Amino acid sequence: MMAKYDEPLLNEIEEEKEEKFEEIERKELNIPNLPERQVMKHFIHLSQMNYGVDTGFYPLGSCTMKYNPKLLQRIASMEKINFVSPLQDESTVQGNLQLMYELEKMLCEITGMDAFTLQPAAGAHGEFTGMLIARAYFEWKGERRKNVIIPDSAHGTNPASARMAGFNVIEIPSKNGRVDLDALEHVVDGETAAFMLTNPNTLGIFEKDILKIAKVIKEAGALLYYDGANLNAIMGKAKPGDMGFDICHLNLHKTFATPHGGGGPGAGPVGVKKFLEDFLPLPRIKKVGNEYKFDYSSKKSIGKVSMFYGNFAVLAKAYTYILMKGKELKNASEKAVLNSNYLMEKLRKAGYDVPYYGRRMHEFVISLSDLRKKGIRAIDVAKRLLDYGFHPPTVYFPLIVEEAFMIEPTEDENKATLDKFAEVMGKILHEDAELLKNSPHSTPVKRVNEVMAAKKPKLTWKDLK
Repeated sequence: MMAKYDEPLLNEIEEEKEEKFEEIERKELNIPNLPERQVMKHFIHLSQMNYGVDTGFYPLGSCTMKYNPKLLQRIASMEKINFVSPLQDESTVQGNLQLMYELEKMLCEITGMDAFTLQPAAGAHGEFTGMLIARAYFEWKGERRKNVIIPDSAHGTNPASARMAGFNVIEIPSKNGRVDLDALEHVVDGETAAFMLTNPNTLGIFEKDILKIAKVIKEAGALLYYDGANLNAIMGKAKPGDMGFDICHLNLHKTFATPHGGGGPGAGPVGVKKFLEDFLPLPRIKKVGNEYKFDYSSKKSIGKVSMFYGNFAVLAKAYTYILMKGKELKNASEKAVLNSNYLMEKLRKAGYDVPYYGRRMHEFVISLSDLRKKGIRAIDVAKRLLDYGFHPPTVYFPLIVEEAFMIEPTEDENKATLDKFAEVMGKILHEDAELLKNSPHSTPVKRVNEVMAAKKPKLTWKDLK
């Protein structure tokens, strides 16, 4: 369980006045004058009342909230990484350029792509970059392709990224949790630029018809785009490039164990097949003899998509993580898939409904629609989990599952944790409806108005006055 303190704001803590400063003190700033001890205690209390991936189970589906090895933090804080300026001459940062060059080769090997840019600062930024590459490719070919096809189970950022890149979005329905091939064939035509797909998809189901899907897209002259959000299920086991994907983005801040959440920092490298390499953002890093150099020579490039060369500290962490795992990278995927299926079966036997039931990959989705008969919704179960010391999974996504509860255990959790989570979920299933609807009861902050929190967020202490 989390700690619970009646912790006031810093401005509400009684100040220790010093007479000699009263005459020259600026009153209008309203900055608390507190001793270091008081400030330190305040922030330690706040941290103890918080929940993090280091302190508990974090089963956020589709987000791969895995544990971050502390070695990676040590690497990122090294002087030669933390205190290097992107304005330095390339001759003074040869080691840094070598790291990025080798990371690109590693990501190519893992995904089956031929080239990567490391510039994008997040997954959605990577999607947008990928769509810009697709647009530039067809403009270069002199083809007016204006449509991007997306399944109804896609991540919400997919249609947003396509629209921002200037495409129209065509959504197709799923069939038994997978892409409906008939629906896909019906909408694909000469104006199709790309099909954006996650495999395994957001239900945790592997698209077993992926080669047929690729054939349909390629015959139409379009591109197949891979959303790498779920790569944690297949890395070291299967490659998007072998499935027929032409473009893919990865989330280094998820799959390769660098911090995720809180708005950053992130990294969303984009990989492409050889015929699209010249469209990647500049500069590229090339090895000339024993030296690493920035290459600005491509005339087809979409240009820069990020200031300088990307979030280097995140790249360094991912590079270290891959080196740590080596050829055993696949073990992470194997355990993630094992944990997912084990927990899914535990919850199914406890009485929860698993739509499109069958083997899952790294995550799965249960439906709590049956609880609506008692007036209970997925959000109520999510809030009740907090009382038992568990962070809730993703709720209400994907939209194709009513009252969705999307769970991703990752490879980091042990059997005891999964058993305890399943036990608590089993208890909640039979608890009083009013108890659930008014939960959480034991947390420092009780249930908030989530609509108002989204529409009128209070982000500073001034908003509370």
